[in-house]
Amino acid sequence: MAVRIRLRKMGAKKRPFYRIVVADSRSPRDGRVIEEIGYYNPISEPVDLKVDAEKAKKWLATGAQPSDTVKSLLKSQGII
Repeated sequence: MAVRIRLRKMGAKKRPFYRIVVADSRSPRDGRVIEEIGYYNPISEPVDLKVDAEKAKKWLATGAQPSDTVKSLLKSQGII
């Protein structure tokens, strides 16, 4: 099973809010997830980002591949 760390879109129309989740790469964007590890709100000023570093490092160590956007968010938090 290929596991990805990616964003799950939440929120209203034109007011996106994302949860950072660990999911099977074959599942749809807003489908079944294995675990939620944080959230990202690009609309708020300043940008609201919270990631559970322990969980993220655990999943990265077990082979989960982050998406490009999540990779840049994790870099900004100093997790990668």
